[in-house]
Amino acid sequence: MDIINFLNLEFCNALLRFAICFAVNWIIVDKLYYSKSNRRDFYFTFMLITVAIYFLVSIMMHMDRGKATMGVGLGLFGIFSIMRYRTDTMPVREMTYLFIIVCLSVVHAMEDIESPAFNTAADFARLLIIDGVFILAIVFCELKLKMHASKLIQYDRIELIKPEKREELIQDLESRLGIKILDVEVGSIDFLRDMAILRVSYEGRGSKDIDSTLKLKTSEYENI
Repeated sequence: MDIINFLNLEFCNALLRFAICFAVNWIIVDKLYYSKSNRRDFYFTFMLITVAIYFLVSIMMHMDRGKATMGVGLGLFGIFSIMRYRTDTMPVREMTYLFIIVCLSVVHAMEDIESPAFNTAADFARLLIIDGVFILAIVFCELKLKMHASKLIQYDRIELIKPEKREELIQDLESRLGIKILDVEVGSIDFLRDMAILRVSYEGRGSKDIDSTLKLKTSEYENI
């Protein structure tokens, strides 16, 4: 009978909260993040992290029969703070979305953990308000800041990096890259190799326009 009650109440309500969490995170990833970045690798990562974090926190909370504290959630953030992806460094925008996905997953997993019923209008309203605040904040920042794609490139015509030749520099980059340049910032300059490091901001949809970021030493672009 205890197993039947668990499946009918706690487990089903956990699945209900998961469905809400997954739907909200999908809206954030698919409609707000992916529509601009077009990064399938991070799309894959964000959605699976939603599933993993939610059930991990939910199970850990129920192991203490609802007596666990916020230390469980804070412990997870501590774990993620020391984790590093061993491939390319994650950009700031992607890291922000990752933090949001993890945060929402933890919130939904811990919501009303001491009340297995989770069937009142107030319970649903509380979650929906939190989700709405997150979505509205992301929409506001995306529309306000209008972030553009950018890449680091090694540039060989260092005679064009002079301020008075900026327009010629932009025209040369546009003709060679085939994209609309919005801004160019000059980093390190190597006169021995006739090469400069440029950060190019352009109109585009992520990494499909220009290939992967160059493998450069931090000292070569830290001032960009």
